[in-house]
Amino acid sequence: MPATTRTARACALALAGLGLAASTMTALPASATSTTNDSSTTNDGATTSASSDNRRATTQRRAAARTAARRVDARVLGARDTALRQRGDWYAYGAAGPDRFDCSGLVHYSYRRAGFAVPRTSSAQAGFTRRVAKQAMRPGDLMFFYGSGGVYHAAIFLRWSNGHALMVHAPGSGQRVRVAVPWTSQWFGGTLRR
Repeated sequence: MPATTRTARACALALAGLGLAASTMTALPASATSTTNDSSTTNDGATTSASSDNRRATTQRRAAARTAARRVDARVLGARDTALRQRGDWYAYGAAGPDRFDCSGLVHYSYRRAGFAVPRTSSAQAGFTRRVAKQAMRPGDLMFFYGSGGVYHAAIFLRWSNGHALMVHAPGSGQRVRVAVPWTSQWFGGTLRR
């Protein structure tokens, strides 16, 4: 059945339901039917265009977020590399480089050189980072050692090796910056990555 006939029959049934005779109905000109179809096509086109624009904008936002994440990741790895270059430098309480460090001074120096506004003390650094599970740690993340008095030591995570974390840190008085494994399991991870 042609669309025009279906439309006329539907209108006649509707008029009959209202108690009006079908003879009172005026036939729609063909142009009215095609106008209706044209407008729905236009609306569909507009919807398709808006949907396409939304997808494009979402794709662009995701690409920008990935680019920003790669930049942060590169800066974090740059901080790790700076800390590794300090191996052999002497520990000095309260020192933050360029050739003597305490634990948080090494973190402060390395991350500042990479463009992060990291606080100076280990407890402030722990509060500055986003906590991350040990298993999810990536090279350049931070390790914070704690006891009954709170955070007392900071180190830079390098990688897992045979189930042990490897870190670079300034261990303490009379010692030099070096790569080591933790002496305790009482530490947690922090990251500056998003």
